[in-house]
Amino acid sequence: MTGSTALLWCRRDLRLADNAALMWALAQHRTVIPVYIHFAGADHHDVPGAASRWWLHHSLTALDEELRQLGSRLQIIEGPALERLPALARRVQARTVTWNRLYEPALAERDAAVEAALVSQGITVSHHPGALLAEPTALHTATGDPYRVYTPYWKSHRRAIAQPAPLEAPTALPPPPDLAEAIPVDRLGLLPSIPWHGGLADHWSPGERGAHEALAAFDGRTIGHYEDDRDRPDRAGTSRLSPHLHFGEITPGQVALAVQSAAGDDAEPFLRQLVWRDFAHHLLHHFPHTVTEPFNPRFAAFPWRRDPAADLTRWQQGRTGIPLVDAGMRELWHTGWMHNRVRMVVASLLTKNLLIHWRAGEAWFRDTLVDADVANNVMGWQWTAGSGADAAPYFRIFNPVRQGQRFDPEGNYVRRWVPEIAALPKQHIHAPWEAPAGVLDEAGIALGRDYPEPMVDLKATRERALEAYGKVKEGRAKK
Repeated sequence: MTGSTALLWCRRDLRLADNAALMWALAQHRTVIPVYIHFAGADHHDVPGAASRWWLHHSLTALDEELRQLGSRLQIIEGPALERLPALARRVQARTVTWNRLYEPALAERDAAVEAALVSQGITVSHHPGALLAEPTALHTATGDPYRVYTPYWKSHRRAIAQPAPLEAPTALPPPPDLAEAIPVDRLGLLPSIPWHGGLADHWSPGERGAHEALAAFDGRTIGHYEDDRDRPDRAGTSRLSPHLHFGEITPGQVALAVQSAAGDDAEPFLRQLVWRDFAHHLLHHFPHTVTEPFNPRFAAFPWRRDPAADLTRWQQGRTGIPLVDAGMRELWHTGWMHNRVRMVVASLLTKNLLIHWRAGEAWFRDTLVDADVANNVMGWQWTAGSGADAAPYFRIFNPVRQGQRFDPEGNYVRRWVPEIAALPKQHIHAPWEAPAGVLDEAGIALGRDYPEPMVDLKATRERALEAYGKVKEGRAKK
């Protein structure tokens, strides 16, 4: 294929190392043109939220800089891929278009349409794995059905899936031709017009280099304590690799190899979490309706509250009057991320104590998380709401006071994000409404003035939720 041209369609694989599509293109073609196509008019589950758009801007910038160092560059084009990619391939006389696969239902449908359009023009399509450890169709039960429960999926994954060695990054790239329709990343308008994103920049370094720096920090300091610390929001006990994985700045195969090399058998608790990510994509592939509908059809009749706007706003703003919940929601707003233990707690309060539909929480997370991922987001919300595959038992309702006392025992996480009650002693910081008047006076705190009264009675709303869930379980709920 001497002299031939390939288009490398970059999507959520914004890296050079362990990039199967890139290395295949370089091996097969003389000219490789890296292209990113941005379309803001796609399905709402395909369009990144505000925090993810911020990340995408910086990740595209970082990839372009790395490509330029090797003699190439990223060329950004606006418009629907189904129109722009075939037209571009014709114009540059590309023999092949190659990409790394994505798996969300809307994206898989789009990619199939793009492939059909290219093939109809006589253009070869070559797509490759790389976003997951195992393809969504790679594992099934003994009867050939998809897995619905995580533990047997994990065991099957560990037995059946062997990881290839990650591919090295290229050391040089051929210079691509200029594309007249290419635009600078700033033209995409990904950065917010109101400068609320300073906290994101303080906490994150988007791009492949930032991903490997985060991995090195995790391997060097945290992995040995992961099993003990991963549930502690007051400690830096997690990898914080999720946004880097989402945007493909690093692959799960690279992460798994590094963690196993650093920790040996002690790596298993972390690897279970990495495989949980695969499980989310496995479920979404086989049950695509779960993006908007309950996995368990009984929950279609669940009596969600019909007009919860005011309570939803208080939850979004971290003004519930329940410290651990407010700390999590404020951490999310300021950093674009929330500790996973706290994600479960805030989701439980919304869906069970407030009886607000899980879709409202999923939409807020999609807009505010830098690691917003359809598969993980939907599975997490349905798990907590009790309507998903392998879901939390319907009667499991997280008590945010007890969760705070157990996983933030000194109150340091709450003090960081809810400074108005920082002066409270640890025995009262997770339930300030139970503190004696003298303790509140000494801390200079007046509930309702300095910090809200709790917006719900946790015990009473738990009983209300159990009654509603019980009716669903027995098939007695009405829409």
